[in-house]
Amino acid sequence: MDTHLIGVRLKAMRVEQGLSQDDLAQLFGFKDRQTVSAIETGTRRMTATELMLAVERLGAPLEYFTDPFQLVGEGRFSWRHTGVQVDQLEDYERDAGRWIAAYRALAPQVGRDLPLMRRALGLTRNSRFEDAMAAGERFVTEFNLGEVPATGLIEVMERELGILVLMVDAQQGISGAACRLPELDTVIIQRREVEGRRNFGLAHELFHILTWDAMPPERSEEIRETGGNRVEQLANNFAAAVLMPASTLEQTAGWASLPGKDLIAQLNAVADELRVTSSALRWRLVSLGELKLAVARSLPEDALLNNGHQVVGGATPALFSRRFVEILALAIEAGYVSVRRLAALLGLAIEDMADLFVANGVARPVDL
Repeated sequence: MDTHLIGVRLKAMRVEQGLSQDDLAQLFGFKDRQTVSAIETGTRRMTATELMLAVERLGAPLEYFTDPFQLVGEGRFSWRHTGVQVDQLEDYERDAGRWIAAYRALAPQVGRDLPLMRRALGLTRNSRFEDAMAAGERFVTEFNLGEVPATGLIEVMERELGILVLMVDAQQGISGAACRLPELDTVIIQRREVEGRRNFGLAHELFHILTWDAMPPERSEEIRETGGNRVEQLANNFAAAVLMPASTLEQTAGWASLPGKDLIAQLNAVADELRVTSSALRWRLVSLGELKLAVARSLPEDALLNNGHQVVGGATPALFSRRFVEILALAIEAGYVSVRRLAALLGLAIEDMADLFVANGVARPVDL
């Protein structure tokens, strides 16, 4: 049994039920609360008898304490959404938590160690918006993301920063999330949104991952292009600079001098090239002083919708990610987990598992 895991979950259950360590000590028949504290911190192993006592008297199934494919009292999430109720977020968070926990448990078993160190941006709530934009520009330069950073951002996040990126089919209104664990960071993105919104969400959540300790984000954030609390505004400015570097935008001159229809056409064309939304591009140009605020506000929203296209284009990314699915395949091949259990975990039919591996370009395990 994982001593640390059981300790964390015992504490989570205690807090959820409004019990003190003294209350638990009495429940288990310990002489003092220090024994409970030692169990919760993982310095004392819980015996099988004590574990069964916890199951009986706390009313939790055994899996609550022992299943490694759950997040209980560990992960901290920050969700971006529009009009989604708290109970709906909690339901989806449990699903997402199982995927993240499975990756955390299986990756080391198949020789893919989790990252040892985290990067940080060095920004605080008191940082200026210009500081966040400068950090975004530096990020592009440091990781050689080129003139269209969106094309290489996931690769940098996964390979260079050790951040797990998951493309998911979330319920309507959920755009994405960042999740912080002691040993793993994850970004979740709604894969069926338009490409520009996916990319902006990715860069926005990256900001939260890189500044979590200095300014933890709210658990629930309503999506806004402008405004919001200061942390969200900083995140938006960082994301805009990452995806739309000033050096790239400077190659297209004369924004302020273009008449309305020409300005809209140029916004849509450049947004397509950068794989962002035209609306995000106009606010980025305002922040750079290339476009007046009044002009940006005067542009008709329907002319910028879908970057001016009648039909939304672009392919939908494969479910989850190649990195995630590779770990699943290796774990199945090594016998650490069954296809049936993973299918249930992912909410897929067993016959759909083969398609999942093919879609992500991963060789199917022999069991399939």
